[in-house]
Amino acid sequence: MQMEKKIIRMFGTDLDGSLRVDRALMKIKGISFSFAQAVRRALNIPFNKKLQELSEEELKQIEECIRDPSKFGIPSYLYNRRKDLETGRDLHLVSSELEMRKKLDIEFLKSIKCYRGIRHMYGFKLRGQRTRSRGAHFYGRIGPVVGVSKKEKKKGGS
Repeated sequence: MQMEKKIIRMFGTDLDGSLRVDRALMKIKGISFSFAQAVRRALNIPFNKKLQELSEEELKQIEECIRDPSKFGIPSYLYNRRKDLETGRDLHLVSSELEMRKKLDIEFLKSIKCYRGIRHMYGFKLRGQRTRSRGAHFYGRIGPVVGVSKKEKKKGGS
């Protein structure tokens, strides 16, 4: 009897081996439901197959497919970074790469001082939400608590 792997490490994330392949892949930051389905279909993995039932070669193939999905025929509209500013290529980033690139994008917006960059600098909302009563202001996101305090009673008569 072959030994089953309960936890499988992929892209810096521990994945539960008892989950179906597409459900397990969704636990990785940067992989959506649609992209996980596309990976499973591109590699011809059966729908009900569990992650722990896959061989080492199949796991390596999944990693390669996530790193370079264009090789496996996954359409570019499923990628999370199309037309990258630096390279102009369609990319799909996961885990720490995705977080790092997102931080660099925000720093770039701040450096060119565009509208979104300025909103990021001051911690305001970016997408047209109202900020009159909610959101960031001078005191930060929460702000000082305004309450009613009782006056002390004076001892003695009038």
